[in-house]
Amino acid sequence: MELLRQFLDFFLHLDQHLSQIISEYGVWTYIILFLIIFIETGVVVMPFLPGDSLLFAAGAFAATGVLNVWLLLLLLFIAAFLGDTLNYAIGNYFGPKVFRRDYRFLKREHLLKTQAFYDRHGGKTIIFARFIPIIRTFAPFVAGVGTMKYSKFLSYNVIGGFLWVVGFIAAGFVFGNIPAVKKNFTLVVFGIILVSVIPPIYELVKQKFSKR
Repeated sequence: MELLRQFLDFFLHLDQHLSQIISEYGVWTYIILFLIIFIETGVVVMPFLPGDSLLFAAGAFAATGVLNVWLLLLLLFIAAFLGDTLNYAIGNYFGPKVFRRDYRFLKREHLLKTQAFYDRHGGKTIIFARFIPIIRTFAPFVAGVGTMKYSKFLSYNVIGGFLWVVGFIAAGFVFGNIPAVKKNFTLVVFGIILVSVIPPIYELVKQKFSKR
């Protein structure tokens, strides 16, 4: 319970905590951000780590000059690319047997929903999923479990990772230091999350109505 409280506090006050990390760890902040993005995209049981909001916050701090925006873009793109690559490799290693039952940290329901999303959108799922929490973490894993060749996955991984990292860091860089945004950063984080989950909600509603 305490761990959950600490996580929620970190997530909801991301701007404050990132400021503290930068002041305490200096250049090591780049490594910390790299690891968070890498783990969030690369470890299938860690989909709850901040992704979109962390990139946005990092971009906002880069606009103030305390972080180098070009170094951020390069390192976090590499982290996103390597994360999805690892996730694909793990899925490829375990194979279809992961769909048979629930595991302690891996719910069959999440895998099946991601597979359904993948069946509808094909390889573009790897790009779309970058902008959808939860599915972002499961999509490369499911692609590895399935029949997508790595050569095909590679191109989608590069495009999706580039658009995701550049898009959110650029948004933070441009809008993150607007006084109204800084004053209501928690609401902005919730807004980012809300916008991110609209596509899967739309697909779910659409699917239910189509069945009727």
